[in-house]
Amino acid sequence: MLGKLSSTLQRYISATSYRSDALFKIHPTVVEALSDHRPVVALESTIITHGMPYPQNLSTAKEVEDIVRAEGVTPATVAILDGKVHVGLSSDELDSLARSKTTLKVSRRDLPYVISKGLSGGTTVSGTMIAAQKAGIAVFVTGGVGGVHRDGENTLDISADLTELGRTPIAVVSAGVKSILDIGRTLEFLETQGVCVATYGESKSFPAFFSHKSGYTSPYNVHNAEEAAELIASTLFLGLQSGLLIAVPLPDEHAAAGQQIEDAIQAAVTEARLKGIRGRDVTPFILHRVNELTEGQSLRANIDLIHNNARVGSQIARALAERTHRSRGGCRRQKDEKQASKPKTIVVGGVNVDFIAKGASKTLLFGQTNPGSVCQSFGGVGRNIADCLSRLGQKVLFISAVGADSHSEAVLNYCKHMDTHAVARLQGQRTATYCAVITESGELSLGLGDMDIHQEIKEQYVSQYEDQLSSASLVVLDGNIPVSTINYLCSLAKKHSVPVWYEPTDAEKACKPFVSESWKALSYTSPNLAELCTMNRTLLLPTPQVLPSSLEDVLGCAAALSRPLLEHLQCVVVTLGALGVLVCGEHEAGTVSLRPRKHKLKGRLCAVYYPALSVHSDETVNVSGAGDSLAGAIMAGILQGKDTDTCIRMGLLAARLSLFSPHPIAPSLTADAILPDRVHSQPWSKPTCINISGEESRLNLAVSHCGELP
Repeated sequence: MLGKLSSTLQRYISATSYRSDALFKIHPTVVEALSDHRPVVALESTIITHGMPYPQNLSTAKEVEDIVRAEGVTPATVAILDGKVHVGLSSDELDSLARSKTTLKVSRRDLPYVISKGLSGGTTVSGTMIAAQKAGIAVFVTGGVGGVHRDGENTLDISADLTELGRTPIAVVSAGVKSILDIGRTLEFLETQGVCVATYGESKSFPAFFSHKSGYTSPYNVHNAEEAAELIASTLFLGLQSGLLIAVPLPDEHAAAGQQIEDAIQAAVTEARLKGIRGRDVTPFILHRVNELTEGQSLRANIDLIHNNARVGSQIARALAERTHRSRGGCRRQKDEKQASKPKTIVVGGVNVDFIAKGASKTLLFGQTNPGSVCQSFGGVGRNIADCLSRLGQKVLFISAVGADSHSEAVLNYCKHMDTHAVARLQGQRTATYCAVITESGELSLGLGDMDIHQEIKEQYVSQYEDQLSSASLVVLDGNIPVSTINYLCSLAKKHSVPVWYEPTDAEKACKPFVSESWKALSYTSPNLAELCTMNRTLLLPTPQVLPSSLEDVLGCAAALSRPLLEHLQCVVVTLGALGVLVCGEHEAGTVSLRPRKHKLKGRLCAVYYPALSVHSDETVNVSGAGDSLAGAIMAGILQGKDTDTCIRMGLLAARLSLFSPHPIAPSLTADAILPDRVHSQPWSKPTCINISGEESRLNLAVSHCGELP
């Protein structure tokens, strides 16, 4: 039975999506906790927007989150911000929500309108339940749920919280319902909705918010967090598609204040009846009078009550997570350990919507219309590399920024196979666009880019993912991001011994890590010859005034320019376009070592040349993603522990696939498609490793190559 319950919980979690999309944003800490099967507690936000004045609302919200964290649980405050459902808020988002005077109160009924209009609001119990269940969170903590209002049998004034409990499978931890409501009819309505109700503790007495006893009893009680966790697990196992309510009485130390408030409530209720106040006017009148009668003491008691609920709810969530972990068994643990050890790569870089205009004639005439074709694809160096790695089976987190426009909708929809929850969607910004005009043979003739949004990938945003960055197997940086962000990431990677791959994107941006000491934290880089010159020039090293053209001179120049970088970098992969690739680095077992290492460079240096694979010009569709495919596939090989020869050949095969596709990263790209031993049509021969440690070899390089020259 225990195993069946566990598998049901896993199906429940996997059936709900904790990946963000355009209108549903989950905070990185929440995603990480859910992915690792750690406990998470959902928290509502109407207490922030409508329940308390500023600054008590902000301090209470932060105190509640701190209580949850102190119990070893991740808090996930739910709110609607600018038309997007947020599960988990940053400190700045909490502050903005607490200060705002234009937020709405958002229940199930209000969600479609608020989202369609791009508005902001605090979620009620029902609104929070919907978001939490969609995210895969099983426990939700609130102050109190709504109920059937007094005279509800005539007005039909019944809170949407009750019907939501009847159709959304989530455990709600609250202090019962306020005694200003009709508690008896509320419990009857919950029974009709099929909602299991249990009091937390030794008694079945159903609490009335500030009072231990409402005069009514719950059908059941659970004595502790472990029993509550069993109840939740059983509910999910049965698949009833209804929630459950766990009612938590106020602690004894607050009983005196609670009783005083309850007395004030009863006095206000009597006063309302005597004054003939009915229907929807009753609740506002009572709340106002209670605040007057208690001289504000009800606010303090309300905060204490919420603190207690947060503590109990967190303990229940932790017990549920521990119970699930225990019952997964040995096989499940082995699977989790294998999954945990799987390399995690983080790519920080740009997203572009590309428009590729290809001429139909050999020569393009500027100043007039040329015959050709125009197609849309989705690129950006960072996006391309993350796409490539994802298609090759790597677990990749992609951090970037797009605008809140139609282009972002299109690109995020295309990238559903990737983890894009860390792609910020910014109001008032344009998604980056790039227009490339290419010749009939696929060579770039002219490019135009609107890339300003890349400057919004700032240190402040990226730092939200510091925990993931600190434990990554590889961090990949795209030269489009700001220098300050590169410096931050390099400093963090150096501190935690995380290997970093820098993809310079173009000759102008190649200098970014080299204007400071940040470049010394890099492990890999993949420049072309022009970008390699920029790197050396930034370090005030001599560079050729004119780039060489013959193969021998190109290889000699590339090796000489790579040599000073290898004082700190592990490997320089020089991309040579149609000529192929020169791999420079530390010698190991007759080749260049690509395995990530933590020690300083000690061995002799060498270079290995790989010619490009032969491709007929009439087969080339698009050259924009070949370099990114090459780099991404090499990274995948490194992360999979492949030998150097296999890594580079995987990269060459991925680049060739890209040339045949209108997309920068070929949709046909798979791990099987680029395994060299499975691609029988390509003749491979063993490359020869050449020493480049000495001064003479730097100036006069005779490099052997594998296969035939193209």
